[in-house]
Amino acid sequence: MSETSTGEGPGEDLIVTRGDGVVEVVFNRPHRRNAFTRAMYAALKDLCAELREDSSVRVLVLRGAGGRAFAAGNEISDFVDADAVAYEDWIRDLLEQLFALPQVTVAAVDGVCVGGGLAVATHCDLRLATAGSRFGYPIARTLGNALAASIVYRCATVFGEPVTREMLLASRLVDAERAHAVGALMAVSPDAEALDAELAALLDGLRAASSVTLRATKGQLLDRARRLEASPAGDHELLREVYTGPDFAEGVRAFLGKEKPAFG
Repeated sequence: MSETSTGEGPGEDLIVTRGDGVVEVVFNRPHRRNAFTRAMYAALKDLCAELREDSSVRVLVLRGAGGRAFAAGNEISDFVDADAVAYEDWIRDLLEQLFALPQVTVAAVDGVCVGGGLAVATHCDLRLATAGSRFGYPIARTLGNALAASIVYRCATVFGEPVTREMLLASRLVDAERAHAVGALMAVSPDAEALDAELAALLDGLRAASSVTLRATKGQLLDRARRLEASPAGDHELLREVYTGPDFAEGVRAFLGKEKPAFG
């Protein structure tokens, strides 16, 4: 198996491994619970563009390093000097590219999967997790921002509307057992070693499957999902209002200062 990555040395934030019809991406910022940076998103975009044209790859696997998190959202400092809505639009474009890949995409979750991490996981076809993993969007208590409608729709499609409302309105995290019960996870493993075994069995099955069938099936599902999950009129303006308002400014200030936000 050969290996390539976004940088050189042991500290790169995104590690890409290739072999036997599978590309595996490891989010490698365990000291930050694998929170996504702009550079990580850019590398994922480049990889998606490459995979769209690579029929030799059957499966893309995404996972986080360290055993504490798949990904705990976005690196908030990236929002400080950026147009937050434009940045969200750019991230949403990446999520749509991930969702539209012809390959089967798998999120192997071990730990916290929240915010941007959950957005990435719900834009994958299949999800596995360890028993201690948790999922959610606690943004009403942390950042005071809002999600694009298409991201909310993906969460509701995967977890169901009642659980999605609980995640967003009550800021509650959902454990792996409940996520499995509502169909968001295809399997729950007791620990990381068992997760690796479950993933290996899944990959063996996908390698043996007809690539023609898999790609044709994904094409039909994606076409239907795009019609159902198109962003409504006014979504961009709503996000602009939220991201330029006082609550998001307070949320970013408090997060970076390691304080509890005082929302209005």
